[in-house]
Amino acid sequence: MPFTTQIFTFGFFPVSMILYYLAVLLEKIPLLKKCRLTDLALIGISCGFYMWACMDDIVGFAAYIVLVYLLGLAIQKIRQTNFSIIAVDGENNQKKFSMALPVVFLGVAAIVGLLIHFKYTGLLADLWNLLAKDTLSGKSIIAPLGISFITFSAISYLADIYMGKAAAGNLIDCALYMTFFPKVVSGPIVLWRDFSTQTRDREINLTHISDGVSRIMIGFAKKLILADTFGACIAKATVVDVPTAWLVALLYMLQIYYDFSGYSDIAIGLSGMLGFSVKENFNFPYLSCSITEFWRRWHISLGTWFREYVYFPLGGSRRGAKRAIINVAIVFFLTGVWHGAGWTYMLWGMINGVCNIIEKLIAKKTWYEKTPKFLKWAATMVVTFFCWELFRFADFSACLEWLKTMFGLVTFPSIPYNWQYYLDARMITLVAVAILGATVFGLPKVQSAYKWLTQRTWGYLIHQILLVALFVIAILFMINSTYSPFIYFQY
Repeated sequence: MPFTTQIFTFGFFPVSMILYYLAVLLEKIPLLKKCRLTDLALIGISCGFYMWACMDDIVGFAAYIVLVYLLGLAIQKIRQTNFSIIAVDGENNQKKFSMALPVVFLGVAAIVGLLIHFKYTGLLADLWNLLAKDTLSGKSIIAPLGISFITFSAISYLADIYMGKAAAGNLIDCALYMTFFPKVVSGPIVLWRDFSTQTRDREINLTHISDGVSRIMIGFAKKLILADTFGACIAKATVVDVPTAWLVALLYMLQIYYDFSGYSDIAIGLSGMLGFSVKENFNFPYLSCSITEFWRRWHISLGTWFREYVYFPLGGSRRGAKRAIINVAIVFFLTGVWHGAGWTYMLWGMINGVCNIIEKLIAKKTWYEKTPKFLKWAATMVVTFFCWELFRFADFSACLEWLKTMFGLVTFPSIPYNWQYYLDARMITLVAVAILGATVFGLPKVQSAYKWLTQRTWGYLIHQILLVALFVIAILFMINSTYSPFIYFQY
């Protein structure tokens, strides 16, 4: 049940909020205070949300949660008893290893194994056929909804308990974390150490509710007015001329940003209304002056997850520059693989990784430091622009054909519509608004002016009136257009 649908907006959302706030009120009764009615209500609401989209997966999801809970409990029990073994190396040096490590390893292996089974069977079969010159056929398996993000949550739960970053929760805590409906399908990825502190200690007040509603309205506007309009144009433009091919590539660059950041806004807003604080997932990535900076601003929760559970455990930069480069390469390779079981995703991740490594190597070079900031920004946007074309297509051949079309190497004898048909006054206005919103609005001076304005009573009222107007327009777009799922639902 995606957020920007009529059933969610006019049905599930108001009903679930009424039930949740009713549980909050009931929990204030002394006799019911320890019953955790709000958590139980939220788990029920989240399971209902998940079941609406995929009823067949809910039993398996429940078993998955119990498995994660039991593994976390076992890890904590072993850590508390300090059960460990002592190994002696060739130089007679003793090293102490906690027996919780094998449990973590087996648990993570099982969790990742399930992800591979559902998402990468076909890719592994293709790889085997390529290396062994075999004809093995990979079965097409329908992956459970949100399996990638659920996997990240499960690994975070086990790893944080093992590293002592957070204590294991009881079954209610674990179920609440794993099922929490604002994040379960497409993130943002919330680490267990951040979520666990809020399972028993969170506050719901009018300010949180008001801020959450405002954030949701912004997300709806991003998704329905901008991202879906760009997506509809992209879907129609298949046989195109050169200018239209470049226009479509630009529209996709804008669409994927407003689609995913819009989803994140809605998820963060919903979480706020429920009393949970979720960290930002985007920070104007199209203002970045390097690929390294881009990944600090784009899908921030994904970068945080890989840094905490892959980059740092591999040694980060503590073992020297060469090891740091290898670790960065591993992280970006895994980032590409995680996004999809396709070679284009791998290449996309590898290109971003290579750019990141090159930037690390030249960061302190005099010529690089003296390079104008605008040129660094332009170079970053060019790389990002073409990388998104790899991300857009499922295979190399389709991507290559489109790139050839962009450069006039592939032409069509008959073009139904030229670029002027797609780039009408309405589209020009939306593209201009999207570009300004993704760049100029994120500049420090503009952000300061925005903050100053919204802190004034009159400015706050104008701001809220504009948000309501945008939300109404977004609802009209939702009602009058064909449903378009969030891009990141496929991951």
